[in-house]
Amino acid sequence: MLRFFILSLFLLLQIEGSKRPNVVLIICDDLNDYVETLGGHPQAKTPHMRRLMERGVSFTQAHCNIPICNPSRASFITGLYPHTSQLYGFEKWRDNEITKNSRTLMDHFRKNGYHTLGTGKIMHNGERQEWAHYQNDADYSPLAHREGKNIAHPDIPAPFRDEFEAIDGSFGPLRKVKAPFSWKSGNWKRMKDYHYESEDDRDLTADELNGKWAVENLEKLATTDKPFLMGVGFIRPHTPLIVPKKYFDLFPLESIELPAIKRGDVKDTFKQTVTSPEDDRSGDRGSKLYDTLIASYGGKRELALKKFIQAYLASVASVDDLIGDILDTIEGSPLNDNTIVILTSDHGWGMGEKDYLYKNSLWQESTRVPLVIAGPNLAQAKTCQKPVSLIDLYPTLIDLCGLSKETKKSAKGRPLDGYSLKPLLLNPTGKWSGPDAVLTAMYKWANYYDPAKQNYALRDQNWRYIRYENGKEELYHVKNDPHEWHNLALKPDHQETLKAYRKTLLAKIPASIPPPKPTKKDAEIWKDRYFKKHPSADADQDGKLTWPELQAHKKSQLKK
Repeated sequence: MLRFFILSLFLLLQIEGSKRPNVVLIICDDLNDYVETLGGHPQAKTPHMRRLMERGVSFTQAHCNIPICNPSRASFITGLYPHTSQLYGFEKWRDNEITKNSRTLMDHFRKNGYHTLGTGKIMHNGERQEWAHYQNDADYSPLAHREGKNIAHPDIPAPFRDEFEAIDGSFGPLRKVKAPFSWKSGNWKRMKDYHYESEDDRDLTADELNGKWAVENLEKLATTDKPFLMGVGFIRPHTPLIVPKKYFDLFPLESIELPAIKRGDVKDTFKQTVTSPEDDRSGDRGSKLYDTLIASYGGKRELALKKFIQAYLASVASVDDLIGDILDTIEGSPLNDNTIVILTSDHGWGMGEKDYLYKNSLWQESTRVPLVIAGPNLAQAKTCQKPVSLIDLYPTLIDLCGLSKETKKSAKGRPLDGYSLKPLLLNPTGKWSGPDAVLTAMYKWANYYDPAKQNYALRDQNWRYIRYENGKEELYHVKNDPHEWHNLALKPDHQETLKAYRKTLLAKIPASIPPPKPTKKDAEIWKDRYFKKHPSADADQDGKLTWPELQAHKKSQLKK
């Protein structure tokens, strides 16, 4: 009798396991709110993203927890705030004491009986071992190439092309080029020739290869019973903004509309003071990108921004087509009845607002991201206006899939920081247990590990509060000032509001933690990496980079 009971229980658990929903997680890179219905740009063409919104819930005030690639992905894939892990910059996830002792989302799903497979850029540093199967590493190509070096798109003028080179300095349509120019594909370690003769005679782009892989594997998975987690990481619209010409043709340059930009809006802001004196923009990358882009087009600000925005919109449209292929495959198969689909981005991107062209700011252009969740028994064609953040993804999927909530590998790990969005997926206007304000951090290199020495923003339904590491502040009444044009921190009649947000922020951030002392080995590894990236730093050309040479080179770079 006992044996029969155990067998019956085993079979019941198998049946219950087969009913667990599948998960398809689609992550775009640097995708801001230039998405239909989010209102970031009136000319955005994203019919397939809109289609997913019609199938589920779109969070219109979703924000990242740190607006740059590596720490953002490490944060939401481990479910930990940057101030919890102390991972604010480009330290590898597996080298961080806290994150390496906390289970990643995909590892947790695998430990709970899911088949896990992924491709493209999910985590910034790959982490193949976290998946049962992983196909392609992150690949930013096609990249323009000349005489043994990856360069900016041939159409890009100087000094922008020379200053920011093959990645951030490059945008334009994929087209046939003549010697000495060519195209390359592959990740940094395995570059190869990329064939392009015409739109009908070319290799697939890296994003297209990942989209194709996703479709082919979804078709196979539709015939199996084991639940799965699939991650698909698309590179675009990360720079270089190089996609097939047909996507540029969707956005004729002369018809491009500029975003709402208030001239002189930067004057009451303090982002650049984190890295430079107040009167010097050269040490701030987003400011320098903006200034250099405009200078490269002869000071014609409108033309320069239109060129860049055209390439960004084209890149978004190209990814939208690939998302459409994935949705077509799911909707045309049995997967449609039992698959959760999530679409999001690691952070946004500023398009000239506040004279800034980049990510890594605490303004809404950098922090706001699309977040759409659709699946069985969830609300459909609904929007949720509550501020939420990427840190909430991990606990949400645990909740929706009925997984264990224990995600630490050891006592050195940390429990999840976020809150499940499931209540809002069932009732987008209802209550949930999460905080009223989203917390976003922005790193300061000089105090790499110390949570108390970073920059932070709080964003609730009415206000955005920013506190920089140097004590400077910004305060925007976003309910009345959605473009964040008026810094009320400078106004005497808003000091009580400032005090309240200071108190809220200090309650969230741990006390100052001294940075760990770097070992000699750590320092030498860092110096070797710097040498590989900047071979010209070797002033005497003896093949060895000394510390004085490195310091001199860094100082010379700041002066440019």
